[in-house]
Amino acid sequence: MLSAAQLESYIKQGLVCDYIKVQGNDGTHFEAVIASPAFVGKSMVQQHQLVYGALGDRMRAEIHALSMKTYTPEKWQELKEMEK
Repeated sequence: MLSAAQLESYIKQGLVCDYIKVQGNDGTHFEAVIASPAFVGKSMVQQHQLVYGALGDRMRAEIHALSMKTYTPEKWQELKEMEK
């Protein structure tokens, strides 16, 4: 069974992340928040495709569902500033 920490590690191995947080407690359903410079200039679909690409075949074999919120570093900073 896959842990949230393992999934986070897999994403980091294939994608430069300024911020990443993965949660999930049943081993197959996960939620992730990811900020990456690789997302700059990309649509949300393209951003998600980059994450799926980083995970490779694990999306078919180990992960049943992955809900994602993806952000460019600039957008992530804006969100963090709004929370203050």
